[in-house]
Amino acid sequence: PAKGSGHNRGIAVDVTLIEISSGQELAMPTRFDDFTEKAHHSYTNLPEDVLRNRGILKTTMEKNGFQALSTEWWHYSLADTATDYELLDLSFNQLKKLESGQ
Repeated sequence: PAKGSGHNRGIAVDVTLIEISSGQELAMPTRFDDFTEKAHHSYTNLPEDVLRNRGILKTTMEKNGFQALSTEWWHYSLADTATDYELLDLSFNQLKKLESGQ
């Protein structure tokens, strides 16, 4: 977005669940960035394992202080208002350098 988002303010993440032993993603309602109704947390016409996985993710994230975006099962943020945080305009290379302490 032109004014930034929670992601480039460091307060939002897009996440899923994986099977640790295989590294494979667990079944979820849709693929990432699918903006159909099936991606909504309120959508229930899904297989039981998908509903369970989505529920585990949501419960875990909310227990740890994140808020779910109602229309994207994968999107969680730490604040109601992204503008409360400084907009970061960093490339992935810059982030890697910061992470490695360079």
